[in-house]
Amino acid sequence: MAKSANQKLKIMYLMKILLEQTDEEHSISMQDILTALNQYGISAERKSIYNDLESLRQFGMDIIGEQRNRTYFYHVGKRQFELAELKLLVDSVQSAKFITAKKSNELIKKIESLASKHEASKLHRQVYVANRIKTMNKNIYINVDVIHAAIAANEQICFQYFQWNVQKKMELRHNGAYYQVSPWALSWDDENYYLIAYDSAASKIKHFRVDKMLNIKSTKDRREGKEQFKEFDMAVYARKVFGMYGGREETVKICCENYLVGAIIDRFGKEVSIIKEDEQHFSVNVKVEVSNQFIHWVMALGAGAKIVGPDSVVAEVKEEIDRLAKQYQ
Repeated sequence: MAKSANQKLKIMYLMKILLEQTDEEHSISMQDILTALNQYGISAERKSIYNDLESLRQFGMDIIGEQRNRTYFYHVGKRQFELAELKLLVDSVQSAKFITAKKSNELIKKIESLASKHEASKLHRQVYVANRIKTMNKNIYINVDVIHAAIAANEQICFQYFQWNVQKKMELRHNGAYYQVSPWALSWDDENYYLIAYDSAASKIKHFRVDKMLNIKSTKDRREGKEQFKEFDMAVYARKVFGMYGGREETVKICCENYLVGAIIDRFGKEVSIIKEDEQHFSVNVKVEVSNQFIHWVMALGAGAKIVGPDSVVAEVKEEIDRLAKQYQ
C-alpha cells in the first residue's frame, strides 16, 4: 500500500504495535514506535504520536510511559486477559478430548494473539497437543452449532450414533437407525462434550457424546421434556452421574475414614452434609445414579471408603466383587 493510503490508519497501527510488542516486562521507545510505523508505510511526527497515545488512553487502553535516563518508554499495562488467564485457556484447549489436534493448535494460535509476542512465546512453550488423545471427528464444531440452534429454536434433532470396533473403524449403532431426541443442554464432563437430551420414546433424560454423533439435523418438531428440565440443574446432574453412565437414582450412604473428606468434597461439593460416626470416620448421604462406574469410583478410594446403604446397592457391590473375583481367577 502507498503511504498516503495507510496514513489514515496510523492510530490503529499504533495500537497494534503496542499490543504485539509490549507488556509489563517489555517497553518500546518513541523512536522504535516511529520505526515500526514506517514499516507499515506510515510516516509520523513525535507530537502526533503523543496525541494518539492520549486518544488511546481515553479509549480505554492502559498505556504506561516511563522515563529512563532521558528517554521515555511505553508499554501496555492491564490487558483484557492476564497471562495466567490465557494459560488457563490454553490448558483447557489442550486437555479437551473433543477438540481435534488440528483445531486445538488453531485455537491456541488465536489465544496467543491476545498476548504480546513475548508472552505468546511463554504460552507456546507449554503447548503439548501432538501426543494427546483427541477426537477424530472434525465435524464436532458443526454438531455443536446445530445443537445450539435447535435448542434456541425449541426443536428436536435426529442423528446417527457410532462406536469404534476392533478394526478401529466407525460402526453405526442401531444398524444406522436415526435417534430422535429433544436437546436441552451441553456439558463438558470427564474431558468429553455431552448432549443432555430428553428421549420421548424412553421417557427419560439421556446423554450422548457429541463427537460420536453424525449427520445431525433438526426435525422441526417441538421439543419435549419441559417438565423434566423445569428445575434441571446441570451442576447437580454432573455430581450424580459418574463418567456420564446413567442408572437409577438412589440416595446412597458412604462411610469413610476422615482422610477422605477432601475426595468427597471434590466430588459432591462443599455443601455436602458430613456426619461424624466416630473419631476416625464420617458418613455422607448422596443422591447418585447407581452404576458400575459409581461403584468402582468408591472402590478406587480404597479401604477407607465403604457403601453401607441401602441394602439393594450393597448387594450390587457384592455382585460386582464376585464378578471381578471370577474374572481374575
